[in-house]
Amino acid sequence: MADHDVKAMSADIDTPVFENPAFTVPKPLNECTVALVTTASLHHPDQEDFAPNDTAYRVLDGSRRDYVTGHWSPNFDATGFAYDINTVFPVDRLDELAADGVIGAVADHHLAYAGNQFDLSAVRMDSGPAGGKWLKEQGVDVVLLTPV
Repeated sequence: MADHDVKAMSADIDTPVFENPAFTVPKPLNECTVALVTTASLHHPDQEDFAPNDTAYRVLDGSRRDYVTGHWSPNFDATGFAYDINTVFPVDRLDELAADGVIGAVADHHLAYAGNQFDLSAVRMDSGPAGGKWLKEQGVDVVLLTPV
């Protein structure tokens, strides 16, 4: 099915209108602390690997570069990750943006989830909001999501 077919089929779908949408005016990006949240199943060697149906998250220390991927999907090609971690977790690029003053700071810690899940309801209802709350408590203003 072509893109224009999908657009035609969805053209008459009513869009919900929210009377009081949740919105805050963000700080300028050059004042924000930025964290990464990845679904590449990253963890440090001394942390527990992701098991099938593991919907928890791992806290990643931003000062370390010993990340290991636990991604077991046959659709995931780990070659890019093996060559350069920044293909799935661009922490070095964030460091460069902070050094250039584009962002205020890079968070000390980041989060990783296992993206190869069949039932995401636990992430959506539990570990996702819990991770967001934890990052907010750490002073994170902006999250860069790297879905894998």
